[in-house]
Amino acid sequence: MKKILNKHIHLSLMICLTAICILFASCKSEEITSPVITSVRMYNASPLDTLMSVGNPATDTLWLGRTGKYVAIIGQNLQNALSIKFNGVASKFNSALLAPNSAVVTIPDIVYSTIDTTKLYTLEYETTTGSTTFSFKLGPAKPAIVAISDVFANPGDSVYIYGNNLVLVQSFSYGGTPITSFKPNLTGTALGFKMPSPAPTSGQVVVTTKTGTTNLQILALPTITAISNENASAGDSVYVYGTYLKSIQTFLFGGTEISDYKLSGKGNSLGFVLPASPQSGIVSVTTAFGATSTVYKVNDTSGSNGVLANMEWSGPFGWSWWGGANLSVVSNGGWITDCPEMTGNNGMFMSIKDDPLAAGKSNKQIPIGDGQWIPTDNLNDAVSNWAFKFEINIPKPWNGGAITIKSGFTGSYVARLEPWQITSTSTAAYSTKGWRTVTIPLTEFRDKDAKLGEGRGVSIAKLTDLVGSTGKAGCNVSITNYGTSVTTTGFYGGFDNFRVVKIK
Repeated sequence: MKKILNKHIHLSLMICLTAICILFASCKSEEITSPVITSVRMYNASPLDTLMSVGNPATDTLWLGRTGKYVAIIGQNLQNALSIKFNGVASKFNSALLAPNSAVVTIPDIVYSTIDTTKLYTLEYETTTGSTTFSFKLGPAKPAIVAISDVFANPGDSVYIYGNNLVLVQSFSYGGTPITSFKPNLTGTALGFKMPSPAPTSGQVVVTTKTGTTNLQILALPTITAISNENASAGDSVYVYGTYLKSIQTFLFGGTEISDYKLSGKGNSLGFVLPASPQSGIVSVTTAFGATSTVYKVNDTSGSNGVLANMEWSGPFGWSWWGGANLSVVSNGGWITDCPEMTGNNGMFMSIKDDPLAAGKSNKQIPIGDGQWIPTDNLNDAVSNWAFKFEINIPKPWNGGAITIKSGFTGSYVARLEPWQITSTSTAAYSTKGWRTVTIPLTEFRDKDAKLGEGRGVSIAKLTDLVGSTGKAGCNVSITNYGTSVTTTGFYGGFDNFRVVKIK
């Protein structure tokens, strides 16, 4: 009997040990290991989910731009992500969109002039159980050159090449002379260098980057890049800025020919006093080397050119009659606030007078009702082709805070203007001499960055992100202190002629 009992006990132990081994093996097979990536796809509904990468740099297509787009990362063990980086730049991701075999994330806003180039064309994926690096050829768009700062610069003078995507430069030559020392700006819109000796006056500028080659013939064709006051009054001083404004044959400001003007030595600006009876029209300059003109009109505040608010009874008044700002005139306004320092404006405008602002505060506002920002026929235009403009007059020094333009009264896209800020760590009080035109490309309307705040995140990808399918939107203009301490000064300034115009 004892022998039989021992046999039963031995058999039971063997069964238990076998069960335990099977259990351990099962647990081991379900253990989550390091992530594995097998492909990256553009996140669209099937069958449009385009394959972007299989991790083979020899055969994968180079994907240009794509900031803000969703992609699907395919593989194994992709849940529990801690960090997902494209070209070394962290992406924002929602844990709810992460699964064991796929992860849906957005491509971050990558500033290619600042990235660690050793991490270019990589996708780094880190989870709680490990990490992996996958080849993913995501880069800037092909480069383009549009202008040269000074064809006639002397050897050793500073010269700038202007364009787009001038980053990750591999070679650069000017008029056949290799340029080995150069410096791109942060946004990749300019390359600075010293004019070689002898200074080439013909030939081509050739720039080759990781994504392609571009060239520009060395010619002194004029360009217009900005105008100091697009809605000036008779007798006001106005400046037109650009390149190669030399050997001028004709100069039209609106419909008025200007013959009395003063050129800067380098031909990058010309100044004049606006004669009587300014007219509406384009600005054009014709030189011995060619001609240039603006796409938009000056002295056009009637509402026919995207004017959202000009505060005039006979025009698109625009202001919504709340927010704490004041309807103003220069003088003799009666119940309308007088601003005697803001001469040069014959009509009504808005003014804000604020004490120093505490950290994180926004006080007085200028709310503007719905207006036609973009014609419906132009809603598919490139975002960079359009700009938000207005005139401003800041007669007293201003230091601290930002002029904030928010699309819609509760919109998520914000543009910030901080002209007093010289660098990220240095400021200087800012003021204007009379009225000045502010131009904010619509590419500067950005969403919120988790660390840097409103207007410092990703730019709008298309015009409808900002104005919807009708092209109409309201906006709210305010003074906001994004700093961590009270502003150095208060703010006193006038605003007029809010508008959205095509700039190229």
